[in-house]
Amino acid sequence: MAEQFTPDELKLEPCKYEYLDHTADVQLHAWGANLTEAFEQCAIAMFGYMTELQTVEIKQSAEIVAEGDDLESLLFHFLDELLFLFSCEPFLICSKVKITEFKTGDEYRIKCKCYGEEFQLGKHPQGTEVKAITYSAMQIIEEPEQNKAQVFVIIDI
Repeated sequence: MAEQFTPDELKLEPCKYEYLDHTADVQLHAWGANLTEAFEQCAIAMFGYMTELQTVEIKQSAEIVAEGDDLESLLFHFLDELLFLFSCEPFLICSKVKITEFKTGDEYRIKCKCYGEEFQLGKHPQGTEVKAITYSAMQIIEEPEQNKAQVFVIIDI
């Protein structure tokens, strides 16, 4: 039986990311009103580098949990878990990522629901393979007084 989704689950967020040139790799730059939104946008940017997201329908979902020792390791493990989700059967490519829990302080933990469908070559244009997430030049900038957060992550392609 096919999963049923609410209208909110089917609604895609506006694009708040860009790709920056980097020697032999690519740098994801994502932003939002807070760290939760910036992390979500960074995840979508990664999936967008793999295929054209407008071709991805929301037909199934998955949940992931990521933990870290600080914000940088949390971001790294979050993206790594999403990359693993894509890399194993059924190759889930996501067009929407919604963080449902974002803990920092004593514990660094993210719970996330991912929405998309199985990657199919005939339907989804093949973008660039993402081999790994890196810590190289990773930046997390939070400016709560301006309702702004940014993340920069280099992915190995």
